[in-house]
Amino acid sequence: MGAEPGPPAATGRRGELDVLRALVVVGLVFFHAALVFSPDDDFYVKNDETTGAVTVLAGFGVVWAMPMLFLVAGLGARHSIRRRGPGGFARERLLRLGVPLVFGTLVLCPLPQWLRLRAADPADDTSYGAFWPRFLSVRPDPADFPFVLDGEHFETGHLWFVVLLLTFSLLLAPVAGRLAAGAARVVPALRRRPVLLLLPALPLAAVNALLGMEEGFAGWNRWAYLLFLLCGFALADDGHVRAATRRAAVPAGLLGLVLFAGTAPGFIAGNDPFTAWTPAAVLTRALFGAAGWCWVLALLGLLDRPRKR
Repeated sequence: MGAEPGPPAATGRRGELDVLRALVVVGLVFFHAALVFSPDDDFYVKNDETTGAVTVLAGFGVVWAMPMLFLVAGLGARHSIRRRGPGGFARERLLRLGVPLVFGTLVLCPLPQWLRLRAADPADDTSYGAFWPRFLSVRPDPADFPFVLDGEHFETGHLWFVVLLLTFSLLLAPVAGRLAAGAARVVPALRRRPVLLLLPALPLAAVNALLGMEEGFAGWNRWAYLLFLLCGFALADDGHVRAATRRAAVPAGLLGLVLFAGTAPGFIAGNDPFTAWTPAAVLTRALFGAAGWCWVLALLGLLDRPRKR
């Protein structure tokens, strides 16, 4: 009896994920522009006339777009740690994410807050130069980790993604070896039963249901993004896992569609589905979390087409 064949060779950089990531980033520009016309959030500026259609359309992107960015970041982290080691990975993340984060917080983030202040009170003639020190007047707020600074006007704004990605990367570095070893042990089971790839939907549903959804983080709980990043790291570019993902893609996509449709009554009712503890609100959050994983899994499988030799 011949030896069992090894896993398919992992390919190099996955171009389809680079394209998808670029499309998400470009889509975010249009998404935030559309929020000017949405009635349901506290955006910096608002049009005089708003429409709920923006909120409905945004929901189809919110459920998978930011989760996909964190999952792809986890895939990249696996390869980076393999090349650089945990210490080198942490240093590289601090340089590539930490330095731009500090610059953006000091230079870019004050402007939207100043514009918001002026829009709220047209009679306010505070100059930008006078507002800047007020923006930087902060106090510690460890309870909101990793957003540990707070102030009357201070915020990281749209840089919240960078804050979370940097924090999660630094948390990942010291446990990367054990996580990779654990992932290797579950690959044989995934190879035999691709349906097991749906299991991460359960902890994601639990996090959203029990910790609540956060409007400021694209409708997801911040810690759900950590799970997406860890899943990306654990399942990174193993040939058998990729084959299983392709097999599970269509069923996962259909299941995600059903789950997402199941959130409609809870969101339409409008009884604070993000944080309320009514059974309907908790169920809505759980269905949203599970739907997000199903759609991310489906996209990974559908876009991963084996190259013909």
